[in-house]
Amino acid sequence: MNKKDLQLLPFYRFASDHISVGIHAIDRNGRTILYNEKMKNIEGLDLHDVADRSLLELFQFDQQESTLLKVLQSEEHVLNVKQTYWNRNGHEITTINDTYPVFENGELIGAVELARDVTTLERLVYQPLRRYGEPITFSVITAVSESMKQVISTAQKAATARLSVLLIGEAGTGKDLVAEGIHYELSPPLSHFYTLYCHNSDPTILNKLKDDLVSLEASTIFCERVDLLTLEMQEQLLSMVNDPTLCEHLFLASVGADPVDLIASGELLKELYYFFSSMTIVVHPLRERREDIDPFVHDYFARHRVRFGSAIVGLTEEVRDIFHTYDWPGNLKEVEILLDEMASMLTDEDMITFEMLPLHFKLKVQEMRDPLKRAEDFVVQTDRDLLPLDDYLREAEMYYLQKVMGMFEGNVTKAAVALGMSRQNLQYRLRKMKK
Repeated sequence: MNKKDLQLLPFYRFASDHISVGIHAIDRNGRTILYNEKMKNIEGLDLHDVADRSLLELFQFDQQESTLLKVLQSEEHVLNVKQTYWNRNGHEITTINDTYPVFENGELIGAVELARDVTTLERLVYQPLRRYGEPITFSVITAVSESMKQVISTAQKAATARLSVLLIGEAGTGKDLVAEGIHYELSPPLSHFYTLYCHNSDPTILNKLKDDLVSLEASTIFCERVDLLTLEMQEQLLSMVNDPTLCEHLFLASVGADPVDLIASGELLKELYYFFSSMTIVVHPLRERREDIDPFVHDYFARHRVRFGSAIVGLTEEVRDIFHTYDWPGNLKEVEILLDEMASMLTDEDMITFEMLPLHFKLKVQEMRDPLKRAEDFVVQTDRDLLPLDDYLREAEMYYLQKVMGMFEGNVTKAAVALGMSRQNLQYRLRKMKK
């Protein structure tokens, strides 16, 4: 290292430790050689935790999901990838990553990842009503379907009796909102609404809960997706909720599927189910209660007008029909995210038109209306007229791009990487395809 590099080294170190982007660099063997302060904050680790250890030992994602390892293997950069995983403190984190291979004298020596922490923004998007800073009471939950009216009625009875409740339903159906509604329905009220996110197998999350419960005033404890805990951790949780010294707290829980099936498959501890099943409440998916779509959308736009002074009123009949026909696999969360995406582009529009729908959603709608042609449809057959070559290539390209976009759930960046083209080029081809 020459004299100039030595002089610059303290400045590089200072910039690395104070920049708002997380930096993680590894050598070609996967060992960490640079891990700055921001990355420590994001991932809950320190340099000595990651030194000489494989990334797969540290985080709960598969090898193909690690952008650093992917770049080491491909020697190609990967940009704007959203990655959600659980850090060592038991917290779910979401980052947008740019990852680059590092070469010296033409030889690969490692990879570096620049991570922008968007966890707070992600939670804001996925918890729509909480963004307005108001408590989630049953009066603010917009629902007109008979099934949701029954959910709220049963939840109110559970609150009156102060019973432990097990909420059952798919992701995005609003089980967390029902749990919080129960909390605010209690009389006399409890101090806090505490959510234990059970999405990983790090035992420290239960240790933290135990420590918190000791100092926490009587509160409602919502254990979200207990079926995702290991059976050993479920036993620990069972011991905790049965602790007589913690009887002042009210415990609620949720699971993502039929608890009987979860018990049979070894994913849910039978005794834990018995504890929470004083009352069970099934929250049906949105495709089974489509009448809840309109009031949800109406409420969203009413809040948007108040908060941002927009002129938006609702959906055109065409878009409304699409909303009522689409199956919404992500349930109300998917509706909210889609509305967020469109609302961010509003100027003086008062209605959401088909043209304003995001491309990825249009592709889903197109597939729903006209299922994708099979690959064999492009094979030359004697009983059909031959297409002009340009028309054939256009059909084949449309088929292939739709397939790839479907594989990556409409994510243009990931699809572009897989296709070996720039994001801009893919967007151009997709726009051209829609004309």
